[in-house]
Amino acid sequence: MNNRMSLTPREIEDRFEEAAITLRRLPNPAGSGPRGYGQSWPDYVQEAQHAYGYTQVRIRIVPTAAEIQRMDECIDWLRWLDPDDAKIVWLRAEGKRWRQVCIHAGCVRQTAWRRWAAALLTVAKHLTANEKPKAKRVATASTSGTLL
Repeated sequence: MNNRMSLTPREIEDRFEEAAITLRRLPNPAGSGPRGYGQSWPDYVQEAQHAYGYTQVRIRIVPTAAEIQRMDECIDWLRWLDPDDAKIVWLRAEGKRWRQVCIHAGCVRQTAWRRWAAALLTVAKHLTANEKPKAKRVATASTSGTLL
């Protein structure tokens, strides 16, 4: 969204919710996660109906490139926030109830709500100033052997 100055905290909340839905809709192909313990043999088909694909079809709607770009932008906004506040914002974006958010954040409901509202206002303030989220600084070794 190029018109960053017109985003209100309510619109920012909607964008975070859309980002959480988009992240959930991204494909996660088999074998993309950690291996863990297991066997290398393929699964054995127990019944003939499973061998020929007579099972329920699961339709997955893959997000568009624009939705993924908006999701990345929202995740970058979390860099402006304290990690605890970013966790509260993301849990609410995922649709978690306040009780679950409070358990994860380790605070009472009123405090969690205040931190959530302040975090949305912080993001709105940064967007109004048209700032870019700063990348995390990572120490890497250069070719001369010194740390950058």
